[in-house]
Amino acid sequence: MAASINIPVYSDALVVLGAAGVVVPLVRYLGLNPVLAYLGAGALLGPHGLGAFIGQIPALYWFTVVDAENVRGIADLGVVFLLFLIGLELSFDRLLSMRRLVFGLGGLQFVVTAAALSFLITTSGYVASAAVILGSCLALSSTAIVLEILSGQGALTTGTGRVSFSILLAQDLAVIPILMFISLLGTHTDGSLMASVGHAFLNAAAAIAIIILVGRMLLRPLFRIVGAVQSAELLLAATLFVIIGTGVLAAVAGLSMALGAFLVGLLLAETEYRKAVEAIVEPFKGLLLGIFFFTVGMGLDARDVARDPLPIVAVVIGLIGLKAVFIVVLARAFRLPWHVAIETGLLLGPGGEFAFVGVGMAASMGLLSTDMSSFAEVVTSLTMVLLPALAAVTRSLGQKAGYSRRTHESPGVAPHPQRGHAIVVGHGRVGKVVISFLREHKVAHIATDNDPDAVTEDRNKGLEIYFGDARQAAFLNACGVMDASAVIVTVGAQATIDAIVLRIRELRPDIQIVARARDTEHARHLYEIGVTNAVPETVEASLQISEAALVGLGIPMGLVIASVHEKRDQFRETLRQAAKTAAESVEVEKATPAEGRRFLSNLPIPRRALLGVWRRVFLFGRANRTAS
Repeated sequence: MAASINIPVYSDALVVLGAAGVVVPLVRYLGLNPVLAYLGAGALLGPHGLGAFIGQIPALYWFTVVDAENVRGIADLGVVFLLFLIGLELSFDRLLSMRRLVFGLGGLQFVVTAAALSFLITTSGYVASAAVILGSCLALSSTAIVLEILSGQGALTTGTGRVSFSILLAQDLAVIPILMFISLLGTHTDGSLMASVGHAFLNAAAAIAIIILVGRMLLRPLFRIVGAVQSAELLLAATLFVIIGTGVLAAVAGLSMALGAFLVGLLLAETEYRKAVEAIVEPFKGLLLGIFFFTVGMGLDARDVARDPLPIVAVVIGLIGLKAVFIVVLARAFRLPWHVAIETGLLLGPGGEFAFVGVGMAASMGLLSTDMSSFAEVVTSLTMVLLPALAAVTRSLGQKAGYSRRTHESPGVAPHPQRGHAIVVGHGRVGKVVISFLREHKVAHIATDNDPDAVTEDRNKGLEIYFGDARQAAFLNACGVMDASAVIVTVGAQATIDAIVLRIRELRPDIQIVARARDTEHARHLYEIGVTNAVPETVEASLQISEAALVGLGIPMGLVIASVHEKRDQFRETLRQAAKTAAESVEVEKATPAEGRRFLSNLPIPRRALLGVWRRVFLFGRANRTAS
């Protein structure tokens, strides 16, 4: 059996998975950036690192990657999933609300920087096509690292965070035409370049139109059928099928798989299944993107830097400085504060992960030489390694200038959908009433339900509701539970309510939970497992009947409402005290036998006989308490 498998492929895959499962968590524990950890692990364990010493130390074969091509196919899927999630995070309404900074500042930044870099590369003796490819790729910044750094600093909602997000979003959108341009140049053989470009553009437009048309027709029905089965495994299979299938369709049409994934992400972003799909894809995206960075790190050769360090250092400093200057000037032209412009310029000056994608794609098509692509990847990697230090500089500059990054009034662009919102779980009759009150009082909220037919029906009525299972931690995270201020559970099934409450409490011990309860006994149980407020259906029905009866009997409305509120508070306090007493009694019962055994073990009497007496006394006392 061992001879029938490809040992080098499996050994290389084990090294990558081992790095993801052991090395990277350790580095994360030490407080370093995981992207940089993957790059470093790839450089250390790759063919140019410890792998170069296999001849001297054969045992290194099992701890290093021998051939990067053995894992490159899986790594490419990381970029596909990243672009899919970018598309999933966007919507046409959101793009329109952010158009000034995204298409204005972000678009100008990319065009101006790419043009300047392309001109400088052309003057160095490179052909125009190679210069444009390199200039466009180096004009991009690192979405993965910058957003993680800003999130860790709690600065996503500041002026710097919002402006950085807008520019990064524009750059991510620019990746699509860059990849298309590289594909067109790579497939051009004979004849007029303009004719080939025009023909390829028509083919691309037709493929994009087909993907959008078929997606709009089939995506909702497909996910409605899968959602009705209530199986997380089938939903996962459907999601992977849609992402990879659309990517393959785009590749067959002469486009990139990443473009196909981006388009299907945009289509799903407009549906009620967006949050459920996001929850499913997120773990895969993180792992696959990590493998991608690992393979990039494997291509880095520290010996190249050591042989001729001055040109590389000069280009690294020049790239960061040039991009930062352009961003500062353009940000000031858009009337942004000086400290926001400078901080954003320093954060976005280094290169980004999509530079590896574009440069690698161009090199594989013969548009860039091996030396050119290797030099560009080394420069990009070194600039990304400097990002944490540059982030520390921006934070220090802000503190010295006396600016509060957390309280600064910033442009109206939100990197995250919501913060401080309410999550309403269940969109039945009770949930609809709750949401109507939230709308009336202008409280930001997200509504969810696990009935695909009901969700589709409500969506058709213009209501914003998402399909998903709130018992899953990934789905709750996709709904923003870590940033929410409250969760309101309105579903009717008791077991489902309990499971949702327990899951929420695992994620957020401090969040406010208001839950529907079947009766007073269920409400007492919900208080035991951690709800803030439980609302029993039987109690509320009796209070409403009492209120209607008292008003009908001529009692003033004000007195009736006051008495109903007082009675409701009494019920709530009684249930809370009952839950507290029950929890304390359970703790006593758990502790008492153990304490008794410790006491008896110290007596000079046969232990078996004493234990029998102890059990009879203890069980008799507990039975009396239960009967009373």
